[in-house]
Amino acid sequence: MSWWLLEYDLVADHAERRGEFRAEHLALAQAAAERGELVLAGALAEPMDRALLVWDVEEPEVITRFAEADPYVVNGLAHTWRVRPWNVVLGTAASDS
Repeated sequence: MSWWLLEYDLVADHAERRGEFRAEHLALAQAAAERGELVLAGALAEPMDRALLVWDVEEPEVITRFAEADPYVVNGLAHTWRVRPWNVVLGTAASDS
């Protein structure tokens, strides 16, 4: 397994503006989940200023393509984003290395 995080920095009025883009965003995420790529996703609360998406993919380009197509990114609700490798060391999905 190769774990990755996609981190979104959200605009202050994200919750108010996401409505018109939410269905398309969720469809994109659901498709990635059905392919076994996207494992967990959601926004942090209080404040809702960031979102984290956990991926299990070999190549980070898969995640980059997702972010570049995500209507939250395209329409400025996630004003910055980054892909980072995640070294999971504890839990059922932890690597042996």
